[in-house]
Amino acid sequence: MRAILQRVSSASVTVDNEVISKISNGLMVLVGISTDDTEADVATLSKKILSLRVFSDPANPEKMWQASVKDIDGEILCVSQFTLFANTSKGNKPDFHRAMSTEPSRRLYNTFLDTLKTAYKPEKIQDGKFGAMMNVSLTNEGPVTITLDSRKFEYVDNAASNGKKGPRKAPIPPPVPDASEEPASPPTK
Repeated sequence: MRAILQRVSSASVTVDNEVISKISNGLMVLVGISTDDTEADVATLSKKILSLRVFSDPANPEKMWQASVKDIDGEILCVSQFTLFANTSKGNKPDFHRAMSTEPSRRLYNTFLDTLKTAYKPEKIQDGKFGAMMNVSLTNEGPVTITLDSRKFEYVDNAASNGKKGPRKAPIPPPVPDASEEPASPPTK
């Protein structure tokens, strides 16, 4: 499950020239559901959205990255967005085979919305219209835009020298020899 989260001062969704939902200060969240996503992905992503500190401290606006959407009593506007799982590696036409099909996706998306409403305040959670052609308008504040993915985790190790946590670096693979080059001759004695 994947989400594009944007800190906004306002956002709205229009369908057929009618505004169907709008929020003021809070988060605009585009949500994509993959073929193998489950309720475990819903739990991971909804918890992260509600707890991610992307707002200033309400008592001290100069201190950034101190408060979550819950801390500021903000609103959340969610829009289902299957195109977040587009594969563009071949050709110029996006391939959407990694996106979950319509009905199972609708059920899991509704579970996601219900999870947010249960964990926060139902009146603070707004939604677009699943499967509809929507016009989404927003004023991104900052701008702050963050990609969340329930299947990608940041791994950390304890650094041996100072005990601080830091990102784990993937091993660098050995270089692949160019096919046009002659193989290196073995060392001579």
